[in-house]
Amino acid sequence: SIFGLVDASLFQGFLAQGLVRTGAGLGSVMIDSQPLAVAILSLWLFQETIGFWGWLGLAIGIMGISLIGLPDDWIFGLFNAELLTNSIDSSQLFNSGQLLMLLAALSMATGTVLVRWVCRYADPVVGTGWHMIIGGLPLFGLSAISETQQWQNIDLSGWVAMGYSTIFGSAISYGLFFYFASSGSLTSLSSLTFLTPVFALLFGNLFLQEVLSPLQSMGVGLTLVSIYLVNQRDTLAEKLKIKRSQDLTPSQPEANLLQPAEGNSVELPVEIQKLETIKSPSIHPKM
Repeated sequence: SIFGLVDASLFQGFLAQGLVRTGAGLGSVMIDSQPLAVAILSLWLFQETIGFWGWLGLAIGIMGISLIGLPDDWIFGLFNAELLTNSIDSSQLFNSGQLLMLLAALSMATGTVLVRWVCRYADPVVGTGWHMIIGGLPLFGLSAISETQQWQNIDLSGWVAMGYSTIFGSAISYGLFFYFASSGSLTSLSSLTFLTPVFALLFGNLFLQEVLSPLQSMGVGLTLVSIYLVNQRDTLAEKLKIKRSQDLTPSQPEANLLQPAEGNSVELPVEIQKLETIKSPSIHPKM
């Protein structure tokens, strides 16, 4: 019940209201930054090893989705204080939907951690069903109280979109997510969330002829690098450990010189030179 309320009711509720009040770019960056919260919670609760490469990958991923979602003026404003002041209204930054998107990201991160305990007692498919039912009931009740004519205003395209998001965006995706989260690394799994804005840009370019800016293209590259670093962090750490041990181990000729032969003493030839002492003739003073 707690899992359904946190990961479905709170996450979907904050997400829906946040998307209405904020821009798609900033909202995408804030919601897709939740792998960082998942990594911290996994380290604290499950002692999941993250390591240098994992933290580096998460940091690069945040940079990548920021380049993808944030306006170019904000990025360039980091190097120009006047431009940054003109492009960002700090008094309204968290006044609209940014705070709701941040709460949605934290709710999703908490739900990702809770799924590890849920899958101990329930099958992932069964958990998906109860997750959608328990989480959907509070949202349905809030909609009935605060909204009017919500069913009459849905046209055919709206029903198709709702059906697609229910089947593919919720049932199938959550079922697969719960299955892999029950046994795999939560940090590695949640890092795949960084791909969400990447796919959004690619599909927008293919079907809507949207053109990527140079900063967005750079962000896509950084995002792919970050996912590789997070998922291969153990392999990279092991390779680095082997490389360091090889550098510290002496080479074979040096090892042979340092290792004495078994059963025999080590003889080192030393050349000794005899130095002759030249005696100077004694000088007697004349009387």
